[in-house]
Amino acid sequence: MTAPRLFGISGALRRASTNTLLVHEAARLFGPCELQMADIHLPLFDVDLEEKGLPDAVRALIDGARAADAVIISTPEYNKNLPGALKNALDWISREKVDGKTALAGKPIAILSSAAGRAGGERAQFSLRHCLTPFNPRVLQGPEVFVANASKAFDADGHLGNQMTLDMLTTLMAVLRAEIDMTRAA
Repeated sequence: MTAPRLFGISGALRRASTNTLLVHEAARLFGPCELQMADIHLPLFDVDLEEKGLPDAVRALIDGARAADAVIISTPEYNKNLPGALKNALDWISREKVDGKTALAGKPIAILSSAAGRAGGERAQFSLRHCLTPFNPRVLQGPEVFVANASKAFDADGHLGNQMTLDMLTTLMAVLRAEIDMTRAA
């Protein structure tokens, strides 16, 4: 059987984002897999633009999500919410349906967050869960993984230093793997 295909979405645009590190750390703890990272440097959603045809970057985003066995989304928290770039990516994904379903319909999704504050992006995760509702994915309910004080949470190799957070992320990735295995067996 082929290795599971994971599609990683970091809600941060910054090159050195701790959310991008967190997606890679999740994939490492998941075990053997093929990870494709999304690029959410997208134009703002605009029906006029859409009517001219989906931009290439949007096509790549949708195709990557559709081809994946599961999705890992890590979001920062901006002003007590998910960032606009991540919401914009979700808006674009919502526009294409195949047999009435978006690329995220029925897809197992693990949500993570990394933020500078003491809550580690807890409110951003709540808003992301809400934004995913119309897609009808299989959002994993836990364990919830929040990385607080993110600038100090990763070592030089990009690995988490807090054992409790590592344990929770390892457990969440085991749940994600079980979801994929269940889907493949059906």
